[in-house]
Amino acid sequence: MQEITSALTVFVVLIIGTAIGWFVKPLLPEEHKAHETVQLIQLVIGMLVTFAALVLGLLTASAKNSFDTVGNDVRAYASDMIQLDQTLREYGNEAQAVRALLRVYTAEAITSTWPAEPAPPGNYYPKRAFPSTIYNHLESIELGEMLNAATIAARNLDTHTPAQQRALVRILTQFDVLIAARWKLIEEAHSSISRPFLMMLAFWLFVIFLSFGLIAPRNALALVMITLGAVSIASAMYVIVDLDTPLSGSLIVSSEPMRDALAHLGR
Repeated sequence: MQEITSALTVFVVLIIGTAIGWFVKPLLPEEHKAHETVQLIQLVIGMLVTFAALVLGLLTASAKNSFDTVGNDVRAYASDMIQLDQTLREYGNEAQAVRALLRVYTAEAITSTWPAEPAPPGNYYPKRAFPSTIYNHLESIELGEMLNAATIAARNLDTHTPAQQRALVRILTQFDVLIAARWKLIEEAHSSISRPFLMMLAFWLFVIFLSFGLIAPRNALALVMITLGAVSIASAMYVIVDLDTPLSGSLIVSSEPMRDALAHLGR
């Protein structure tokens, strides 16, 4: 929703800028329409267009980099879960309760993080609960408490052999890594692009399209091309804002790594 609002706002701002220039042009004195004045306007437009294009390119690259980083971190998170489950298997049957908690946590994390996708198959949880306190619209506080409960249950495991003692040390270390990775993902779900900076960019684009309205010929083709340009820039803004929130919106990271981890945990 945020990305749609941003794109529509930019589109409206550009159209308003064009309309102002379009309607002001006939009202200007003739000396303001001189060839030298038009050349100056074109030079300023060229400078602003170059600068705006550079900024849009950098924003797109930054947003795509953030999107790819979260995707890689989700895959690493799923890999950490699989390794933790493997160590719990090595520990023995005493760790089955911890594994069960981990499976429930993983299934509910998938359901809450990707609510538009089908819930994981299997009877992992009694209901899709935890709707009350969503943290960052990514994971609920209850899910964090579930992961903490699994960690506490692992700490309370009784070791009977040296092999179990070594396995328990690895289990606790892996739980620490998993919790740290979870918080990293939650923080990465935030937008990293400054809103005041986007507003400043919108102002630059407004000036550019205002200048277009001042120098454009008054015919339908010119108006159509300016409108298409506004739509293109607004769509680029939509992509930038959407990529900058990798776990919400229409462009989101894949849930397949987490689903593969759940399938491994359910074996």
